[in-house]
Amino acid sequence: MNFSQMKDERILAFYENVRQQVELDLRAGGRYRFAGPGVKEYAERLREEMDRRRLQYDPIDWS
Repeated sequence: MNFSQMKDERILAFYENVRQQVELDLRAGGRYRFAGPGVKEYAERLREEMDRRRLQYDPIDWS
């Protein structure tokens, strides 16, 4: 997915949604029940774009 044309707010919202999915997984006691390896890769691409734009965000705790 090409993020270069997206507004900052949209990228931050996508990343926040992934962060919330991971948080729900951890609360449910399952490791990546909802957010699997593909989601982690997607979040990494979002993070790279946010870093490039120097946006502030809460990092995802994948533990």
